[in-house]
Amino acid sequence: QVQLVESGGGLVQPGGSLRLSCAASGIIYSIGAMGWYRQAPGKQRELVATITSGGTTNYADSVKGRFTISRDNAKNTVYLQMNSLKPEDTAVYYCNANGVRNSPISPTRRDYWGQGTQVTVSS
Repeated sequence: QVQLVESGGGLVQPGGSLRLSCAASGIIYSIGAMGWYRQAPGKQRELVATITSGGTTNYADSVKGRFTISRDNAKNTVYLQMNSLKPEDTAVYYCNANGVRNSPISPTRRDYWGQGTQVTVSS
């Protein structure tokens, strides 16, 4: 079994910064893409940013230029640096690990989600 544990959420004023972390633990041979998604009250979960094992990144238009995703493959950890935060960034942020393999022998790949961390941007 694989677990994703997020940290770093909280309350911040508009224009402020936060850094989210997500560490994957368990029996892990490799992870494909890792990413961050968010869900605001009354809205569907949406993609924020993803990063492949090779470092290729993808961002939602709403966060481009303000958020930066990075990854430490040795630690199975993904980060999200969020700058110039806006009230509309308020949401629960979820970490995702895509294409996780538990063994070099088994081709089975699974996806996992973290429990979510609240980010509130308010004055």
